[in-house]
Amino acid sequence: MIFDDIVELARALPPGRALMGLDFGTKTIGVAVSDRLLASATPLETIKRQKFTADAARLAEIASHREIGGLILGLPRNMDGSEGPRAQSTRAFARNLARLPAFADLPISFWDERLSTIAAEKALLEADTTRKRRAEVIDHVAAGYILQGALDRLAHLKGQT
Repeated sequence: MIFDDIVELARALPPGRALMGLDFGTKTIGVAVSDRLLASATPLETIKRQKFTADAARLAEIASHREIGGLILGLPRNMDGSEGPRAQSTRAFARNLARLPAFADLPISFWDERLSTIAAEKALLEADTTRKRRAEVIDHVAAGYILQGALDRLAHLKGQT
């Protein structure tokens, strides 16, 4: 189930289950997970992209092991808010995941990822991380920023009810 609106995603989330955030790129997929209270995001790993089947299998393994209740994919919008080829590719990836049995019952939504990589890079620089280490972790740290943004919005929505 793919939801364009995070409000709809909030209604579809099973209680007491974590979310997984993805920073979907051409060469890697950054992965972050939340706690079960949906309060905080933790960067988990970076998957080196292979074929869709292998990438989806690794994501399914993480989702199963972590008892994930939904997915948030960073949507790479242009600075003017429009969607280009990278956003279309992300949406296609989400549609392909949703067709698989491992993801068929998981609600999937998107979060605007503009500047998430820049924020992750800045945080890593402030932490005095070496260039080599930054290259290794930037994608899953960016996934953490994407997921945290969505979690903060979900918390705000919960506070309104």
